[in-house]
Amino acid sequence: MTQSSDVVVVGGGLMGAATAWAAARRGLSVLLLEQYEAGHGHGSSHGSARIVRRGYEDPLYTRLTGRAFELWRELELQAEVSLLRMLGSVDFGTRAYAESVAEQLAAAGVPHERLAPDEAERRWPGMRFEGPVVYHPQGGTVDAGAAVTAFLETAVLLGAAVRHGTAVRELASAGEGARVLLDGGETVLARQVVVAGGAWTAQLLDGLVPLPPLTVTEQDIFHFPRLDPNGPAWPSVLHEKGPGIYHLAGGRDGGQGDDRKIGEHYGGPRTTAAGRGGVITPESRARLTEYVREWLPGLDPTPRSEASCLFTFTPSEDFLLDRVGPFVVCSPCSGHGAKFAPLIGELTADLVTGAAEPPESFRLTAHTSGSRPR
Repeated sequence: MTQSSDVVVVGGGLMGAATAWAAARRGLSVLLLEQYEAGHGHGSSHGSARIVRRGYEDPLYTRLTGRAFELWRELELQAEVSLLRMLGSVDFGTRAYAESVAEQLAAAGVPHERLAPDEAERRWPGMRFEGPVVYHPQGGTVDAGAAVTAFLETAVLLGAAVRHGTAVRELASAGEGARVLLDGGETVLARQVVVAGGAWTAQLLDGLVPLPPLTVTEQDIFHFPRLDPNGPAWPSVLHEKGPGIYHLAGGRDGGQGDDRKIGEHYGGPRTTAAGRGGVITPESRARLTEYVREWLPGLDPTPRSEASCLFTFTPSEDFLLDRVGPFVVCSPCSGHGAKFAPLIGELTADLVTGAAEPPESFRLTAHTSGSRPR
């Protein structure tokens, strides 16, 4: 059995779903294939809370966050759903980091404030700070799981087809397009195939696209209850310290008390998409518990729940977005891509249609060792 489509999107997480939405909005025939059932927790796009913000040390990402917010609002309007919680965003830690973020916000015309630590502690009782503190109101959280649903449901209304529980066995070039072989023997022909497979990207594109090394890690996250759940709302926070601490309102995953979600950006054990264990390490639990005791006295230092997710790092931590023949690699990864999801969909649709090229630092040729965006 064979069918054909303008675009086949492999992967139904945030980036694949956003690509299906963007391509369908341009009138392309779209088929999205996701190996797991809807709402699964095997990848990087499940759960109710990811940080959205404008604050970066890098001018490119600072600028792109602005366009991403515009597209988030478009999606909310089209899907008639609320996805963003605008609670503000705080960056602090080293003076160099905080001042760099403030400089980029100023250059982009983003309203923000520089606060002394004691001033920030008075504004948000229950949190402690060090060094300069940078606050900007255009930040908060996005409901990742609900966003995937909104992207897909809106794409379907525009004519896209979505198939869950459908795994891809093999990709291959075929004439001027590509052939997608599914488990079960079915074949799909497409002019372009977008691989938005997260931690599965390397194996899906093996031998087809010369990828840089992609490192998959399993990162533990914890939800700590607030001692005063009726107190002032806390912003999303990035603390430039050690493995890079971040915390945010937990949303649905935080239960009725909106328990605080806390995690580390770096340092999780290396794994593979298929080899993920899902076992929370005692070491990470101890580190985050100690962090709460020192920096977040407004939380109960005993986590109420815990989970893990996959991060897929490029060498530079830049996004990877490029085309080789009929194949488009869509890997806005490295633990900071979720906030850009609707924009990544647009950039990927540009690649598919040839309307525009992505930023140079996202291209395959630009990926070298080192760390850039934060």
